[in-house]
Amino acid sequence: MTTADIVYDKIHFRHDPKWSGRLGPAEGGGLLLCVACVIEMLESDDVASVRKSFALSGISGVLRCSPGALRELLRQDPKISLRFTSSLLVMLHTVEDPATVEKADQVLVQLLLELQSELPFRFILDEIHKQLSNQLSVKGFLPTFNFLGNLVEAVPYVAQSLVTQYVPLQEHLCRALLYPDEALKASVLHVWLKLFGTAGGSAAQSLPVAIRDRVCVLLLQTLTSASSPQLINVCVGLLWLLVQLEEAVSVLMNCPSNQVMCDENQNNHTNDSQILSQNQEQQSPDHCPLPLILKKLLLSGEEMFQATSAKCIASVLLHSPSPCSAPFIKADIPEFLFDRLASSNSEVLLWSVYSCLVLLTKDPLFFCQCHSVYGIESLVRSLKESLRLTNLEVPKQGLLLLTEILERQPPSVRLFPSAPEFVAVSEAVLAGVSSSCLLVATQAATAASVLFRLNHQSRPVQYREIGGLIEAITNRISELPLPSTAHHRSSFFSPSLSVVLQGNLKRSSRSEEFLLQALVCFQAACRLAEKCALEPVLKENTFTAPSKHSDAPDSLESLCQCLLRCCDAVWIPTVIRMCERAPNAQILQHFYTILSSQFTLLPSHMPVFANKLASSGFYRLALEHKGLLCAGNRNPNLNASCCGFLQKLSMCLLSQSEPASGAYQNDAEEAENLLQYNLPTLCCRLSDWPSLLCEAPGLQLCEYKGPRAIQYCLLIVLHLALQQGDRSRLLPDQTVFSSVVWVLHSVQEQGSCALPRFVLRSALYLLAMTQDKTPNLDGAPFNCVIKALSSCQSFSSLYIHHPALLHFICRYPELAEKFGPLVLELWLTKQVQHADAEQTMADIQEKGEERESRADEMHDQEPDTETMELLTLIEKYPAVILTLLDMVCTREAPLAGRALGVLEVLLRGQREYEADFCTSLRPALLQELQRLSVENMGHGLGEGHTAQAVNSLPLVLKLLCMMQASDPPSSSYYSKMDGVHFKLLYHVSNIAGRLKPTNTGSLLPALSYLYCCLSLSPAHSTDRAVSMLLSNTGLMDLLQTVLSSSSSLSAPSLSPSACPPSALLCCSHLLLSSLITLQRVHSAQVHKSISWSLDTAVQRLLFQKRNTDNLLLVSYLRLLQALLDVDLASAVVCASTGPGLVGPRPLGVEDGALYPLGSRGAQCLSTAVSGLLLQKHELLLRASVNCLSSLLGFLQRKCPTTAKYVVCQPWSRFLLYCLLSSGESCLLHPAILRLITLLLQHGSTAVLWEPDLRQVMEAVERRGVKELSEEATQALRLLLTQIQSSVLQPPPTEEHKQRVRSMTESLGPQSPAESCSPSLPSNVLYPSPEVKHTQTPHICTKHTQANTPYTSCRHIYTCKTLDTVAI
Repeated sequence: MTTADIVYDKIHFRHDPKWSGRLGPAEGGGLLLCVACVIEMLESDDVASVRKSFALSGISGVLRCSPGALRELLRQDPKISLRFTSSLLVMLHTVEDPATVEKADQVLVQLLLELQSELPFRFILDEIHKQLSNQLSVKGFLPTFNFLGNLVEAVPYVAQSLVTQYVPLQEHLCRALLYPDEALKASVLHVWLKLFGTAGGSAAQSLPVAIRDRVCVLLLQTLTSASSPQLINVCVGLLWLLVQLEEAVSVLMNCPSNQVMCDENQNNHTNDSQILSQNQEQQSPDHCPLPLILKKLLLSGEEMFQATSAKCIASVLLHSPSPCSAPFIKADIPEFLFDRLASSNSEVLLWSVYSCLVLLTKDPLFFCQCHSVYGIESLVRSLKESLRLTNLEVPKQGLLLLTEILERQPPSVRLFPSAPEFVAVSEAVLAGVSSSCLLVATQAATAASVLFRLNHQSRPVQYREIGGLIEAITNRISELPLPSTAHHRSSFFSPSLSVVLQGNLKRSSRSEEFLLQALVCFQAACRLAEKCALEPVLKENTFTAPSKHSDAPDSLESLCQCLLRCCDAVWIPTVIRMCERAPNAQILQHFYTILSSQFTLLPSHMPVFANKLASSGFYRLALEHKGLLCAGNRNPNLNASCCGFLQKLSMCLLSQSEPASGAYQNDAEEAENLLQYNLPTLCCRLSDWPSLLCEAPGLQLCEYKGPRAIQYCLLIVLHLALQQGDRSRLLPDQTVFSSVVWVLHSVQEQGSCALPRFVLRSALYLLAMTQDKTPNLDGAPFNCVIKALSSCQSFSSLYIHHPALLHFICRYPELAEKFGPLVLELWLTKQVQHADAEQTMADIQEKGEERESRADEMHDQEPDTETMELLTLIEKYPAVILTLLDMVCTREAPLAGRALGVLEVLLRGQREYEADFCTSLRPALLQELQRLSVENMGHGLGEGHTAQAVNSLPLVLKLLCMMQASDPPSSSYYSKMDGVHFKLLYHVSNIAGRLKPTNTGSLLPALSYLYCCLSLSPAHSTDRAVSMLLSNTGLMDLLQTVLSSSSSLSAPSLSPSACPPSALLCCSHLLLSSLITLQRVHSAQVHKSISWSLDTAVQRLLFQKRNTDNLLLVSYLRLLQALLDVDLASAVVCASTGPGLVGPRPLGVEDGALYPLGSRGAQCLSTAVSGLLLQKHELLLRASVNCLSSLLGFLQRKCPTTAKYVVCQPWSRFLLYCLLSSGESCLLHPAILRLITLLLQHGSTAVLWEPDLRQVMEAVERRGVKELSEEATQALRLLLTQIQSSVLQPPPTEEHKQRVRSMTESLGPQSPAESCSPSLPSNVLYPSPEVKHTQTPHICTKHTQANTPYTSCRHIYTCKTLDTVAI
């Protein structure tokens, strides 16, 4: 035998050449093989094992490298093929060399595969059976069993043939398991492992029952005593295959311990089966050794054994959950499984243990023995670790186990008694929700929904953790993809695109599953919050300070706010987005239940939330879902959820629109019953509602059920939906209007005209809101409407605060006459009430600048929405004005004041209405004044003769004053005061004369009205008015009282309450100033003079100006100006002097000429006016310059030297320097220009060309002449004229004079009014055009010019608010 060929040279020569051949690659070469030589070598005992091993290696190479070559040689004689096979088989138990045996095993398997014939397989099996039968012991059959296992694994056909045709051989295999050699047992069990595992276990199905049962028993026996890893490994593998067979599971679980421990020498399988059957009948599965065996495997250090053990338990429980779970639980298998969770990170082991425990939790015994309490901590810890693994099926299975435990845990045994335990499980679930796999997140949401049960909450309840879970789930659903719109058309696309669309469909389906489970979780959280709110122990954390309960993040309030916030921001838009294409009944059911829960959790937030829902179209949304998914009694749970939501939403909206009273409570209960009984039946489309509304109801047997009740329910829903805006309209306006009228008519036809109050209220609202697109009602329809409204005992209970109701009532004269005043009263009552008309003394004495600033803000403030709606109503229906006027005259103070406020706004902008508006109101006001005068004849006004008179008089007078200030200057009233105007003046003056000085609420508007009449009228038309006022001794006495009280302010004994308000004193000063001037103009007779302390006035201007209101200072200046213009000699006011003004008697020449002012008084007054000028207040600037002008004129007439002294003193230079250094705005102010003109006019040396006049000229040039106001232009022209006629020191140069002439020419020609005026119009208050008031025409007379400085009484009155004076 050569090194390359497989021939035996000694015997090869005698072999037929046909058994030889050169086998190898087709290209040529190869080795020479003689089959006869090989067989003889294998059968000969003289051939060494090494030679045999070499020959076997060569044959193995040939079989591997040259398939079919050896088969061709052996096909020449089948007997030789069988002999070759037999020789190899004999070697398995005759050769001692393990390597040679292994090669013989390998070659034999290869040879049988090469032959591809059934005969060799049968021969082999027969030979093995024969060998086993002829031997009393299986001691040397280890190689044979190894070969048989390899053969069964390599050729599945052999396994099928063995289990069906070789039962005796199977018996030998069973008996072989009784041999004590563990290696032999492992080999035999390997054969059984391959038999049961071949072809997916199909061979095992053909195995005889007795053999299978015996294998089960023997396997348990072997596994019980096995010690070698190899044997245990094979046993575990076989056990895993057996437990997957339901019949084998029954045998394994019913095999008692004594059967397993039976005598190993027992070899009769029939007796085994009989004993097994008897034991199955006599003993329960609790004594089965399988749980103990599996527990032993769990205790081993091999993770593979532990994982297989867990899988075996799971497989057993899958086949027989009820009878088999108890033995495992009693054997403490759950405890060991939980221990494995705590000590392993293996994906296979974790998944196996999770699956096993999931099945064990199905048995109540699992919880009775507290295995869940024992293992919950290990489970939570392993869940956190499993979420870090790459195989996401593991945490999914773990979360499923957690869900099952939480679901089935008895409420009496708490899993998380302390806060840290609950926090830990919350963190694990939170990590699951945040997983990248949506399936894991879905399972985590399922676990969270069970975790939110009340029996799983720790003490105190961890609201922070619950809120964190809700926020995590909320964040996750906000990331869900939009549902695909084209997935149902995927079959029309190309295969590649169809795969993509199917993938999108799968993702969309998973998204819907997660959303559904997330909604279940959110609903569970809401349910938990509701339950906790009912138990005081759970509602508040006992470890939180009481002051922080509501704001603490671990409070129930914070959880409820979190639920509402998440629901509002994420859940609502997400669910609407997911269901807008294909509504899902389950999703919508939980969604509407969640919305309903919000009304219970946070009632205080529900008004805003309900308005948002209704205005977003949720009425339409819920009703459309009901019509689409609940018609025909489908989805009753969704129908109930929708109805519950609509009912709570409706009741919340109704509670906002109706006052909380006893009547409302009854109406609310009736409305709730009506909605509760009828909403479930409204499962039709919105297009079917008109037919329901117009359906003849017939006989109504129940108040809350039937067609009529359904119609009432529809009216309420239509009302509440429409109340939130156009977006929520459910039906067209014309349809709603006609349907409501039909319902009213139908109810009255049945003999009842009284609808339930809340239904009639909804009907009225719907009629009002839908009236614009419908023609006017007339005839029978209108009669049924007015009859229905009249049937309600209290129309105010039907009122809804909406402008459409005002327009509907005023649209029809009959309704306006009957209900108009009440509707307007309710409209005004609903608004924010103004403050009382009279201010306290502290308010009156506050800082002047602050009061004026506040008054200006109130004046500039835009009218509120309700007032603007009333103005729109008045523009459309002017008769409303008379109703408001009647309210002013006859209603209580708050309501009358509100009506007056509306008329005030109306008067301010009356040019937008009819031109004769004021003319139409004056007769009504005159009539009211006459009524008040008659009612109070003989009673002092203000003494409270009637409450109505006291309340209405101030308002009527204020309205008169506003009208007087609002009447355009072009009105004929200003040219001739007669008729109703004079009568009004007469009655107001009489009323004012009878009022007490303390009745400031009426006195202020009365005196303001009198002053407005005199100041706004041309001088030639005021003769009768002045005569009438001067003859009113009561009025003069009143003015004397007011002035006398103010003159005593310095007396320490006078209490502050005895002093007149500054507004009243200011108004008296202004009225007297007008009377002084006009009495001089008309030479009117004075019946009673008024004494006034000139000393007190000067002292106040000089020393008390910081504590005096600016307007009051202005009024002092104005009265002094009027007196100085008449040289302090007036029949109306007798000015008294004092030692502070004149020197001791006898008076000197200068004091006598200036009496009663005196030289000292003139200097004091000049100093006081200069000090007021330095305040740079708008009103004080003008009033001070005008008063200074009159003072200088008086001094010039009486004592020119004193006048010269006043204008030339150093103080004048300092005053001028301060004013000119205050910036350009002050430099070009008309009053400052007027002051400079006065100083130049009276020859003052304080005015210099350098720098004073040059500074003014440069400022004008910088701004530009055209940019100056009209008043500033006139003042500048007078200044320039005065400069040209004055003698300045040093005298101006020719260049300066040319500069003055050029600027004068740039001002343009002088107007006639300016040419008649020697000086600027002495406007005291607001003369500039920017103030937006009309200017009084200038009269070319000295006295009238000084008496017409006030531009608009309307602004002066309103800027002081209703409780102050109108100047």
